[in-house]
Amino acid sequence: MTDCIFCKIVSKEIPSEIIYEDDKLIAFKDIDPQAPVHIIVIPKKHIKSLNELDQNDSTLIGHIFLTIKELVKQLGIKEKGYRVVNNCGELGGQTVPHIHFHVLGDRKFSWPPG
Repeated sequence: MTDCIFCKIVSKEIPSEIIYEDDKLIAFKDIDPQAPVHIIVIPKKHIKSLNELDQNDSTLIGHIFLTIKELVKQLGIKEKGYRVVNNCGELGGQTVPHIHFHVLGDRKFSWPPG
């Protein structure tokens, strides 16, 4: 997907502060952090949104969440607590059409969000 900013981060066309990468996903610091810890975790495969997932993506999504589990430990927020957010569609607040997960931590969050 040539117009996708996250695909350009995956291909290294756009620089980012990568904190983790493997053959399936990449995690990087958010450029507009909403918490002291705010990273974005994306699959390298372009998937527009949660609505576009199918059964073939179940292993990938499982891998993303298991990686998040390890990253929060490395980032020192596992025990204190953190939030994982996926925005889907315009009313859901999705601004980049590439499925992604915000991992936020190191501050108190309120409920309901937004």
